[in-house]
Amino acid sequence: MRFPYGLADFATLISEDYFYVDRTDRIPLIENAGRQLLFLRPRRFGKSLWLSTLENYYDLAKAGDFERLFGKLKIGQNPTPLHNRYFILKLNFSVVDPSGDRDAIRRALFDHLNVRITDVIGRYAEWLGDRVCVLPDNGIASFQSLISVVSQTPYKLYLLIDEYDNFANEVMISRERGKPRYQELVEGEGIIKTFFKAVKDGAEGRGVDRVFITGVSPVVLSDMTSGYNVVKILSHRPEYDDLLGFTADEIQATLEQIAASGMMPTIPVPEALYLIRTFYNGYCFSPRSAVQVYNPTLALYFLEALAQDGEYPAKMLDDNLAMDRNHIQYVARLPHGSTLITQALAADAERPESAILIDQLADRFGVEMMLNTPKDQTFLASLLYYFGVLTIAGRNKLGQLRLTIPNLVVRKLYQDFRSIFSIKRVDTLEYTDYVTHDVNTHSRGCF
Repeated sequence: MRFPYGLADFATLISEDYFYVDRTDRIPLIENAGRQLLFLRPRRFGKSLWLSTLENYYDLAKAGDFERLFGKLKIGQNPTPLHNRYFILKLNFSVVDPSGDRDAIRRALFDHLNVRITDVIGRYAEWLGDRVCVLPDNGIASFQSLISVVSQTPYKLYLLIDEYDNFANEVMISRERGKPRYQELVEGEGIIKTFFKAVKDGAEGRGVDRVFITGVSPVVLSDMTSGYNVVKILSHRPEYDDLLGFTADEIQATLEQIAASGMMPTIPVPEALYLIRTFYNGYCFSPRSAVQVYNPTLALYFLEALAQDGEYPAKMLDDNLAMDRNHIQYVARLPHGSTLITQALAADAERPESAILIDQLADRFGVEMMLNTPKDQTFLASLLYYFGVLTIAGRNKLGQLRLTIPNLVVRKLYQDFRSIFSIKRVDTLEYTDYVTHDVNTHSRGCF
């Protein structure tokens, strides 16, 4: 089995027969959900691959590849009328350089817009000709020129934006002029707010028909206020719980396939299943559902090691997830943040009453609210949930949501900041310390 660890290109994944869990049956749901949508999930949770899936499905220029790419998938058996009916403009804000002052970030954003718009002009030259004006010093004007030309064709634009809040978040959590520089980008006539005002304007009959945006949290969106107040957030709806990530049944079936191939001869499937569940499972994203999913990056990291080497990975914490320590550190610096981190580490899965309790997840809160958070710390707890370092663990008898650390790998990220919060360190987490021989009784040792 070939596992697409680090691969977010749908066409390559399908064409080269990589491991793929089919979620294309959700495409009709998303079409019916609305025309301007936002879907939030933590870092490295498969957002880019999902956008690539939408890109390939709707791309006018890829109509001839539809059967090859989607014919064997769920949506290929019953496609919607909108497949291959759009010009696609795909932006990725994670590649916009967040360093420098406001003007430097503005230039970085304009450069990204112009590069992607130039790509669109080349791919759709048959329909767009040479009528789009790309202005080197004003990427937003280039975008407006593009949608003006698009509106004169029989087709419309589908705008895909990956990690919409990435570079703004990087500015926000930086120690150097973080808050002032962040506010310059998102408030008043800040460049991010101005761009999304242009998107909103373009969707009012001026060429933009659909928008699908991914990100980590709603903070940037909330701070833009009227800049883009037309988007619908899908993140908490139970029908999209497992849109990204793998279910326990899918993980078990994959482990059984690896075992059947003879690639893990000394490792029983129940042991591998218990280990991956203990270290990586635990993410629940909907307050109305109990569905838990595995972070796909962590799961693929683990499965690839088994399939290639026949043994567990040397380190259970994938370095790609280690950057989430920065998010924990950022929350710790906010008012009441260190108290919340201490409470999260002290919570015990065997004692539900020890979990962090909130009435509901906050989905409209900005930096000012976090800096002036009330004593119940709803905003900070919600932010840790969006970052993927807290997750939903059900409700108590009063209907309050219980938030806990999802798994041992995330707990390790908290422990790495133990010296900041004067928290005693728990022993280093490695699978060799945790797994014992008694798989059937789950007597696995402790840390």
